[in-house]
Amino acid sequence: MTTPAERRRRGRAARERVSRSAHGRWIAAADRPDPVAVLERQGEDRVARLLPIRYGRMADTPFTFLRGAAAVMAADLAAVPDTGLTVQLCGDAHLLNFGVYASPERALLFDVNDFDETYPGPFEWDVKRLAASVAVAARDRGQDEDRVRRAALSAAHGYSTAIRRLADMGELDVWYARIRTEDLLPLVRDPKQRKRVEAGLAQARRRTSLQAFEKLTEEREGRRRIISEPPLIEPLKKTELRGIGKVFSDYRATLAEDRRVLLDRYTFVDAAIKVVGVGSVGTRCFIVLLEGRDARDPLFLQLKEAGRSVLEDHLPVTRVDAEVAAHHGGRRVVTGQHLMQAASDIFLGWTTGPAGRHFYGRQLRDMKGSAEVARMTPSGLRAYADLCGRTLARAHARTGDRLAIAGYLGTADSFAEAIADFAVRYADRTVLDHAELVAAIEAGRITATRGV
Repeated sequence: MTTPAERRRRGRAARERVSRSAHGRWIAAADRPDPVAVLERQGEDRVARLLPIRYGRMADTPFTFLRGAAAVMAADLAAVPDTGLTVQLCGDAHLLNFGVYASPERALLFDVNDFDETYPGPFEWDVKRLAASVAVAARDRGQDEDRVRRAALSAAHGYSTAIRRLADMGELDVWYARIRTEDLLPLVRDPKQRKRVEAGLAQARRRTSLQAFEKLTEEREGRRRIISEPPLIEPLKKTELRGIGKVFSDYRATLAEDRRVLLDRYTFVDAAIKVVGVGSVGTRCFIVLLEGRDARDPLFLQLKEAGRSVLEDHLPVTRVDAEVAAHHGGRRVVTGQHLMQAASDIFLGWTTGPAGRHFYGRQLRDMKGSAEVARMTPSGLRAYADLCGRTLARAHARTGDRLAIAGYLGTADSFAEAIADFAVRYADRTVLDHAELVAAIEAGRITATRGV
């Protein structure tokens, strides 16, 4: 059995592969792929009529561009040496992919909450994406360069501090560690900012299937039906509705037995196609309305397409990856989410849909909420970045060798400082990439629908 000291030494040895300071010396590779071409290739297997919405949303700001450009950044990260210290990566760990949601015990937790790109890989890839998103968000808020770097540094410092603490904990203590929302409020010192946080948490508690039922459905011909709002929500045709039954049955089979018993208490009412997110626009996503005891006891589920992770082309495939991830994209997402989250949706499962496409299922709304980054003060953004860094560290500690990572980081701030430097440089690159997308739209190379 490898001792804790040996695991830490393994981490320190990884500095010979890539030094901590080397992470900050990032420049775009000479043969770097055209970012717009990367996005176009992603769109080849998506719903073509929805792609203009995706491009329009990405074109709004450099931050919205970064949100949708996980594939672009994955190629950039793969072009430089990595530590080889593997964890289960989120794969898209930007600021808005952290948030609150309800645990099975109905406690409101804060955690990573998006796993569409999850895949095993070097721990620093997630840290770099998080820090870069902080820097870009700070720039979008008009913060000066000193504050931009300090915000990115907060994310990296929060990660490093948490990993060192987690490295000293036992396995079960790490596994059971979680961040409850009642632990967050004492960290918010600014009274105005605290009121916003409290209001956001209250709003999240109201985001349930009943709220979705009231917002997304209407009475038609004596029955409750999902509202049609093309192109964002479109009802399914009768032939498509019949096909959902088989898809849903396969999804049910992947749930634990007690969850299947609960799901069987609901009956199918309606389903529709729904556009979600920024980077996900164009992937197939269904929402399914179910009814429990009566019409006032609804359950909304989401069946979302899960293709290949943007990381898969850049990372080696291990035996476990081949068995879990490569065989089914939906199972890859579900497995990654269970590994990284402190607690997960009770209806998290996977299925195969039309044309053999892979999907994963979960509740559409279960007290989910995300931070309003656009309204954060500089100090508020730094505090939030630190929280996201600590949250990411807890997820990595569950899935990788936290002692080796702590050994690599050491006690100095070399890694965090380098990540902050990287984040600023990548924010510069993101501004240029965003401008290229806008130019491609203006030149007619691609079509974009703005404001949708």
